[in-house]
Amino acid sequence: MKRYYQPEIETASRQQILDWQNERLVKQVQNVWDNVPYYRKKMEEKGLTPADITGVADLHKLPFLTKDDLREAYPYGLMGKPLKDCVRIQSTSGTTGKRVVAFYTQKDIDLWEDCCARAIVAVGGNEDDVCQVCYGYGLFTGGPGLNGGSHKVGCLTLPMSSGNTDRQLQFMVDLEATIICCTPSYAAYLAESIRERGIRDQIKLKAGIFGAEAWSEEMRRDIEKSLGIKAYDIYGLTEISGPGVAFECEAQGGMHINEDHFIAEIIDPDTGEVLPEGSKGELVFTCITKEAFPLLRYRTKDICVLTREPCPCGRTHVKMSKPMGRSDDMLIIKGVNVFPSQIEQVLMEQGYPANYQIIVDRVNNADTFEVQVEMTPEIFSDSLSKISEMEKSLVAALHSMLGIYAKVKLVAPKTIARSEGKAVRVIDKRKI
Repeated sequence: MKRYYQPEIETASRQQILDWQNERLVKQVQNVWDNVPYYRKKMEEKGLTPADITGVADLHKLPFLTKDDLREAYPYGLMGKPLKDCVRIQSTSGTTGKRVVAFYTQKDIDLWEDCCARAIVAVGGNEDDVCQVCYGYGLFTGGPGLNGGSHKVGCLTLPMSSGNTDRQLQFMVDLEATIICCTPSYAAYLAESIRERGIRDQIKLKAGIFGAEAWSEEMRRDIEKSLGIKAYDIYGLTEISGPGVAFECEAQGGMHINEDHFIAEIIDPDTGEVLPEGSKGELVFTCITKEAFPLLRYRTKDICVLTREPCPCGRTHVKMSKPMGRSDDMLIIKGVNVFPSQIEQVLMEQGYPANYQIIVDRVNNADTFEVQVEMTPEIFSDSLSKISEMEKSLVAALHSMLGIYAKVKLVAPKTIARSEGKAVRVIDKRKI
């Protein structure tokens, strides 16, 4: 079985990777200085010139970029190439402030698709596979990225986009899809629909590439069991390129970052200080091959850990853990930091399905905290007293994990809206 899409890159020596990064970082800093006045001003404010950056060892000197900078510079203020050299935009689906618009040259798209192709080959994909892409297309990066990567691998590509579950399942069965790419919440919904239709024995899937939202190891195992596949993580941001910035291999022990294109750092989210390898902190990326939208030291707000421990797959690029939450969507409830992923972990450990919502409000200057959890049909048929006992058990388990009490409400099957894109897990009604 083919193990690597670009073996000479994916298994390069650490010294070779560092040589690429040093050379490309120096070139990119000069490019940004010459062509991106917004970032040049940031460098000047820190008393920096391109001569101060001689390689990765000097990376920490450079100023950060944040999503606020991207909104402030909207639409063209961070472009590194003339508009005539750009062939596409992609955009985030953010709901606050101005949308983030990222630009691409044809070379940017080619390199991005190479990264996605590496991810597909890493899960066992080759030219004999049928790859069903159920991420959204259009402005969202998920569909276009995996679509292009699938083409490069040589798979028969089903550009399904999201939604229309009946059609998804018809094509999955009729065209014998072997690899599926979508959000983990939609994979769980598809598994539920397959079970309801009684077509599990007609499904030929062997692997799934899931990303765009947080999901736990418990949810991974549940999807693997229900679909009979291996479920792999993929990571990316529209601002950096899209999915394929990092991807999981057969070891399923973290995602390899494509270090020939992106330099990763972990910083203290409060101080901005670079933390030693193995530390938990905020992930920061520097794009060293991007032409149209070359972000340097972009703060992702994702909390994770980097490791360079040798991987059984033979890839030498640094691995990042599954994001452990975000420094900006972390909930502070009753003075306690709460990540939705912690709640999902408890629910999955207790055997509940992955459909839930967290509802936070403020009444009489005090936070209220409710977790609504959808029951399985089997649980729903239990007596009211049994359901009440199960709610109390969940309250205790959540208190043990979080240190605060949540009201738990078990609701009837299919009463929480299903998601065909990113699942809406948190409803925060507080005016804070």
